[in-house]
Amino acid sequence: MGRQLWRSIAFIAVAEALTVSCAGWGAVIHAAEISTNQVAGRWASAGGTSLTFSDDHTFTAEHFDELPAASDCEAPSALSSGRWAFHAPDEADQFIVPAESATRGTALALIFSTGDCEVSAYLFGDEDDPVLCPTRDADEGCPSDGYLQRYQTTHSG
Repeated sequence: MGRQLWRSIAFIAVAEALTVSCAGWGAVIHAAEISTNQVAGRWASAGGTSLTFSDDHTFTAEHFDELPAASDCEAPSALSSGRWAFHAPDEADQFIVPAESATRGTALALIFSTGDCEVSAYLFGDEDDPVLCPTRDADEGCPSDGYLQRYQTTHSG
């Protein structure tokens, strides 16, 4: 029974961390669960930060050092590439860890190649139009120009 109780507590904590309340507007922004295919591609913010994710779990970053989430990293200006994975329960189902084998999720681990830096990025909104928020704490959210949206191209023809 003790193990079941801890699982319940862990589940509630994760669910609360992935739901952010916007106090000024009384609105609630919910976690979005998306697949690896939906992550792949370029995501950009109004502030000029961009992340480009590949299906092979690599990514490149531009201007990531301008986000508050980079301030805890050893060399923020050198954060230009790395590996990504969804956060998922470990084999023992006790902890949430980055797992490249996970094919869906509501949060990513961005593991940079330089500076021994790992940043969590949370997915909010809905599955069809999510936003990505790299932050130290899901409850803190991102600055208004720090949310990244999938770059959509339109073709005329």
